[in-house]
Amino acid sequence: VVALERALQHRRLRTEVAQLRRTVDDVAGFGDLLGTSTPMKRLYERLERTAISDAAVLILGESGTGKELVARALHRGGRRRGGPFVAVDCTAGPETLLECDLFGQGGGFTDAEREGAFQRASGGTLFLDEIGDLPSSVQPKLLLALQERIARPLGTDRAVPFDVRLIASTNRDLEASVEEGQFREDLYFWLNVIRIELPPLRARGGDILLLAQRFLDHHAQHVGKSVMGMASEAAARLLSYPWPGNVRELQNCIERAVALTLDERIGVDDLPEAVRAYRRSQVLLGGDDPSQFGTLEELERRYILQVMEAVGGHRTRAARILGLDRKTLYRKLGRYVAERRATS
Repeated sequence: VVALERALQHRRLRTEVAQLRRTVDDVAGFGDLLGTSTPMKRLYERLERTAISDAAVLILGESGTGKELVARALHRGGRRRGGPFVAVDCTAGPETLLECDLFGQGGGFTDAEREGAFQRASGGTLFLDEIGDLPSSVQPKLLLALQERIARPLGTDRAVPFDVRLIASTNRDLEASVEEGQFREDLYFWLNVIRIELPPLRARGGDILLLAQRFLDHHAQHVGKSVMGMASEAAARLLSYPWPGNVRELQNCIERAVALTLDERIGVDDLPEAVRAYRRSQVLLGGDDPSQFGTLEELERRYILQVMEAVGGHRTRAARILGLDRKTLYRKLGRYVAERRATS
């Protein structure tokens, strides 16, 4: 009997994972971006319109939201897709080294000439990552290069023309940096032609489980383990955690869980302590702000609908996560639909 129950459980797990993988495969995203949430659908529409343009783009988003991934997707979706994509980290190294990386360096008696990023990216896309951290001494030189479309390698009088599409990103509030005198206003206006804001992972609802499954499949294959999915309680913890490190933190979480688990499913004990210990009630109640509190019925409705979105409308899976029987869940969902129709 025990063996039969395990076999049935194994079969159900394979069915659930197969459905989630089909959802991942069928997602109509943009480039390598994954997600079916409303914020991501809006983002895809914005990216499709932006990709065909050659205007400068400023990508705003918290750390770990995938700003470089979006920049690469724009490059591959635009007319410069056949050209190079060159990324420069504006936080890396001393100012002179950053200038050399951007504009190049002339060769001397002992040193070979070094091409700058503007030259290497010519005909393609130049991505300036974390532009908000660009040193103030480099800002006027970057502005001059953009205005003239000419790079001047360090140590030479040469003027090297370039043809690039510029995409920049930052996790800073650049408008505040301009007001505080830390970032040049004219450079900000030059960069901020098309503005794209990336949603944090905590605002993407069910995308969390889609991304988790993608990372799980990748890392399980990489280490040669037959980990197929997540236990319901582990999935619920992923959904309730606010993910301050966004997608990057989620990927690290799943990589760790795959490495630690001894089962076919990731369990709660395989998750990092921060995820395990987070108070789900804090998320549901809107933190510690009393103005965000609602009735128990409102909170239940919000949580049920969040879980339904997370599992792609799969009612049996949602009922299992919620600890409800299917009839009770169907009745509640039917009432929500009726209430929405009555108020529309």
